[in-house]
Amino acid sequence: MSGTGESGSHVRQLRHEADALKKEAERATDPEERQRLLDRARKLLAQSEQESAMAAGDIYPQE
Repeated sequence: MSGTGESGSHVRQLRHEADALKKEAERATDPEERQRLLDRARKLLAQSEQESAMAAGDIYPQE
């Protein structure tokens, strides 16, 4: 598998995990837990966007 394919797979996995966390947050009864789950989902989505852009050659990782 090429590096781009691996990146795409990892990006999809991150997005899937973020979706699962959002759904879990919807079911959470504790407001603090709900916020923690939503924050984690946002971080995963941001990471997936960054990795997707890097794989496309749009941005380069910070050094």
